Amino acid sequence: MPYDDSPPPTRRARPLSVAAALAAVCLTAAGCGGAEAGASGAASPRAGADAASPAPAKTSASPAAKPLPEGPLTGRTVVIDPGHHPGNRDHTREINEQVDIGTGRKECDTTGTATNDGYPEARFTLDVSHRLRTLLEAEGARVRLTHDTDRPFGPCIDERARIGNEAKADAVVSVHADGSAVGNRGFHVILPAEVKGGGADTSKIVKSSADLGARIAGHFARATGSAPSNYIGGNTGLDTRDDLGGLNLSTVPKVFVECGNMRDPEDAALLTAAAWRQKAAQGLADGITSYLKG
Repeated sequence: MPYDDSPPPTRRARPLSVAAALAAVCLTAAGCGGAEAGASGAASPRAGADAASPAPAKTSASPAAKPLPEGPLTGRTVVIDPGHHPGNRDHTREINEQVDIGTGRKECDTTGTATNDGYPEARFTLDVSHRLRTLLEAEGARVRLTHDTDRPFGPCIDERARIGNEAKADAVVSVHADGSAVGNRGFHVILPAEVKGGGADTSKIVKSSADLGARIAGHFARATGSAPSNYIGGNTGLDTRDDLGGLNLSTVPKVFVECGNMRDPEDAALLTAAAWRQKAAQGLADGITSYLKG
């Protein structure tokens, strides 16, 4: 679930119309034509973080220093934001520190959710992010992670946004898994609402982020076989929110992806399977590539 700040469903900003969203997501056989969450595992949690963070903004590049191959994404920069951090559970005081999210204040981060068997969202997001990085680098993209357990906890939601901004990323994707009720299944992509004021201004990224999110939703469905959420986004797989600092403070195209619901047994069986996580990474990579290639 994306912590970055995940408030109750009643606080979600205006969602896209079903017709517009379905057209954008293009979940048809033809496919697309081109180019933050409650505390620890409560229903509908999400992720993000930054401020009380222990270290200055630091991105995590691929461990391999070898030159990237030439490919369709050569010259493009992608920032991947693995939701939460496995160490957050040991730093509850720090992650409960309030940070500015542009429209108010919120906790630095949360612990994220987990499956009923104890598989943490923070481990899931790192695994998928590593797989996604490998796929994008194979296409020539320069990839940065907001963290790679190279710090004790965090980063806070405002720092996560700042990392993407300072990298001048062509696209930022925050990877999460939700923690909703049993029976709530499927993935959804969270898009930034138009927010202006209090240090936040998303007016320049709303349209591009919606395009990025729609392409990811379409490709994610095809790669994983998962359906769009049956409990958020009107079955379109797209949801717009104005309460997530990681989106509000972004100045580059950015979306959150809730890959499934960890608290539903059927979704959990997928999320805990390495083969499915590879499909999830492939769907994300295909959507990002489609967006960047235009």
